[in-house]
Amino acid sequence: MTAAPLADDASAIVSREIVPARGRWSRRIETGERLRIVDLEGQQAVDFLCYSADLPLDRINLPNTIKLNKSLYITKGCKIYSDLAKVLFTVVEDTCGFHDTLAGCCSNEIDLVRYNVVKTQSCRANFIAELSKWAMGPSEIVPNINFFMRVPFKEDGHVVIADGVSKPGDYVELLAERPVLAVLSNCPQELNPAAGSKPTPIEVIVYKANRTGPQ
Repeated sequence: MTAAPLADDASAIVSREIVPARGRWSRRIETGERLRIVDLEGQQAVDFLCYSADLPLDRINLPNTIKLNKSLYITKGCKIYSDLAKVLFTVVEDTCGFHDTLAGCCSNEIDLVRYNVVKTQSCRANFIAELSKWAMGPSEIVPNINFFMRVPFKEDGHVVIADGVSKPGDYVELLAERPVLAVLSNCPQELNPAAGSKPTPIEVIVYKANRTGPQ
């Protein structure tokens, strides 16, 4: 497992962490900072939520994001919009190209319905635990982006969670357009291909955009 090299100027790095398989992460990111999410081993879905740090009730809104980007996939050049149609993040780099907006997050309850198994680990459980650090509750969980997750769709509307196409070291990088709270669940799903049927670690880097970023 090899992490992306540090920037030439190490002072550019605000935060750099390995999030273990099935783990979770959150951080306030200031205007102009960049968030890089690295799929270290490939085919690992990363469930993503974000909120305006100054007005948490103004949170990621996927219908707005899909309509205004005119795309069901998130990739380089796309903007992530809020309920109030404010830009929270812009995707400035993307080496994968497939990031899902349709499937939402796994939960213990839906895994019981889909697979008839009782689980205690899920992205919804991760979101609940991580949001509690910011005095936010389950009602603040809304439809999320699944980075590195591929959900093909047909003209008749049929969708399926397919094998991911991300390779080891692929990454997506987001530029904060205003102060934002970012929340990640490193998907623990083992019963479908969302996380390659074997969850693996990711790396999360926050750095100052006015400096050279990680290469």
